[in-house]
Amino acid sequence: MDRRLSPKSARDAMEPRQGAQAIRRALAVLRILAAGREDGVPLAEVVRATGLTRPTVHRIVHVLIEEGIVERHNKTGRYAIGNQVPELALARPRPSRLLVAANPSLRRASAEIGDTLFLTARTGNDTLCVDRRIGIYPIQVLSIEVGARRPLGVSSAGVAILAAMPAPDARKIVAANEKRFAAYQTDAATVLGQVTAARKRGYNMREIGLVQGTKSISTWIKTPDGQPAAAMTVSAVRTRLGPRREQEVAEILLREARTIEQAIGG
Repeated sequence: MDRRLSPKSARDAMEPRQGAQAIRRALAVLRILAAGREDGVPLAEVVRATGLTRPTVHRIVHVLIEEGIVERHNKTGRYAIGNQVPELALARPRPSRLLVAANPSLRRASAEIGDTLFLTARTGNDTLCVDRRIGIYPIQVLSIEVGARRPLGVSSAGVAILAAMPAPDARKIVAANEKRFAAYQTDAATVLGQVTAARKRGYNMREIGLVQGTKSISTWIKTPDGQPAAAMTVSAVRTRLGPRREQEVAEILLREARTIEQAIGG
């Protein structure tokens, strides 16, 4: 009996896979554009970061423009997330479970530490800053705004999240993000070295933060199934995070990270 598919059957079998591929490619483009925020991203950068061909990226972007999901800045020619995206987000106005669970801990840690505190969530192969608390110390490090998106591994929080994963999973994500690292003056080998150091230490400590003269400490937060979902980070001027205070701050972050994990699981 001949079990070969007819041309029509083979075509019908391929269509779902092709449709899924098109959606994944469009989402990959949107994630890169989201990292550019309001300034947008040049088409060449989207091509480099996604690994897609220029004609493919061009076609995806223009379909998204027609649908109001992406817009093109007339002066710069850069592409950015369109106005319809925040409008769609209004369909789910309630804060996430993570934000609700983390709020008391962020308030406590901010009061105790006094320096800028960030809550960063994992979203796919990226990190997204979802909350920021400004402390009472006169000099605050406001290196990242709420809504800032980075490839996993670029920020202190991203390294912490990777460190909380099984090593093979972390390496897979770093490899997937490798083309994007160049825009942030880092590379895969550097990121993997930082991940290994954070895993041994039990938290991530970055001697040189995103802003010159600053230092960051990050602890990861896991979901009940053991997957790292977020990280808490303190960023401060270097003189504020000497060896003794580094340990004190790390202990506060570790304590509150465990409290958040319990709240998420409760």
